[in-house]
Amino acid sequence: MHEARPAHRPVWDIFCQVIDNFGDIGVCWRLAADLAQRGCQVRLWVDDASALAWMAPHGARHVQVLPWPKTAPPDGPGDVVIEAFGCEIPPSFQQAIAGKAQGNPRRPVWINLEYLSAQDYVERCHRLPSRLMSGPAAGLTRWFFYPGFTDRTGGLLREAALAERQAAFDRPAWRARHGLQDGDLVFSLFCYEPAAFSQVFAASGTGVQWLVTPGRATALVQSTPQAAGAAHVHYLPAGTQLQFDDMLWACDLNFVRGEDSLVRAIWAGKPFIWQIYPQDDNAHHAKLAAFLDWLEAPASLREAHALWNGIAPADGSSPWPTPSPALLALWARCVQAARHRLQAQPSLTEQLMAFVGEKG
Repeated sequence: MHEARPAHRPVWDIFCQVIDNFGDIGVCWRLAADLAQRGCQVRLWVDDASALAWMAPHGARHVQVLPWPKTAPPDGPGDVVIEAFGCEIPPSFQQAIAGKAQGNPRRPVWINLEYLSAQDYVERCHRLPSRLMSGPAAGLTRWFFYPGFTDRTGGLLREAALAERQAAFDRPAWRARHGLQDGDLVFSLFCYEPAAFSQVFAASGTGVQWLVTPGRATALVQSTPQAAGAAHVHYLPAGTQLQFDDMLWACDLNFVRGEDSLVRAIWAGKPFIWQIYPQDDNAHHAKLAAFLDWLEAPASLREAHALWNGIAPADGSSPWPTPSPALLALWARCVQAARHRLQAQPSLTEQLMAFVGEKG
């Protein structure tokens, strides 16, 4: 009896350049690991993989992390090539894509995976082709793929086992391991440097236990006199992506920042305040408003976001809506309704795989 041959695992090349704050590599790693779980072989090409030492220290089967390439590998590009967030892959790799595409009915599918937004342009631009007019890959087509919140976008990253893992989470045990009581009111802090932090911290009172993530959030708290040495502030060590999920599930309110943690906060189903990445021209204000419109956020949640994101002045003239149990319950219902809408849609990974099947 002959042993069954292993099924072909399509090869995906994902390119990621770390700009700052590790959000880019966080999204790319989640995508790579999820693709591998769904039967793909992934090569993650990254110019700075240092964050993976704590973000994903055990790696993932069928995911290979490689330094930013100067040339294409000997076996050439994979079946799929993804440029994450507009990073430009090396000309030599583009040349290899062009070479593989010539006379090849199964040419690589080349995708530009864009940033997440709830703005209207996402639905208009999702899945549009872009023909390269110059360079070593002139004449080839690259496809725009937009993550998003509606069924006319590419969806969000959501691994197949997420709901099962969350259902098995033991919140009282997690809190006990971190020196917290099950009945404590607990806020997590993962942020940049919001001007309103001292106001929000003071308004929350000493009854709130704060879990502060390493890096910029810790630096902010330690530079805030009334918060730095407070007994109800707990500094967390660096943790894996799975441990970050656990923290979100264990808390009553999560302050999150950027793209990746926003998506994880939605899946957590807990109330959250999102600090959007600030832009010099305040273009992020419209982006935040579009998200809150999609979220169907109540007025109190919009006010909290405006203050936290510097849209409302942090001088005391814009009061912080102190999260009471009733207010947190209102915010939680809003988040859970949004999560329910999203769970009815295919995930980003599923949609990417279907798109590749269609175009390849």
